[in-house]
Amino acid sequence: MMFCDSFSYRPAIKNLETAPEVESPESFKDVLVAFIQAEEKDEEDPKGTEDKLLNVVKWGARKNNSRHVILHSFAHLSESKASPEFTHELFNRSQQRMHKADWQCDQTPFGYFLDLQLSAPGVSQARIFKSF
Repeated sequence: MMFCDSFSYRPAIKNLETAPEVESPESFKDVLVAFIQAEEKDEEDPKGTEDKLLNVVKWGARKNNSRHVILHSFAHLSESKASPEFTHELFNRSQQRMHKADWQCDQTPFGYFLDLQLSAPGVSQARIFKSF
């Protein structure tokens, strides 16, 4: 996870055939960007995985005095990967729960390689790694 003073993306290459067409870039300020890879074992306990994910991203955002989180699929953190369908549904359910709990939560376009721009402050709590 990285807390960013500014974070923006532009869809570059669609890499998942079933992904909807997305062309618009987006920009955000003062946001925790969670680079997430769901693994194959996570599919055995979807609710537990979702609960852990939400606890970790909320904790990271609170450490940076923010209530805004971006969920970004980053399937390059492990050799084990959950199915795209599982991961996308995990993100959608997590985003819905964040909204119900009065958090701002967005997602980068799922199924795309993105051009990213970010600016992160040089403090330790702005960069957090957590595996579960």
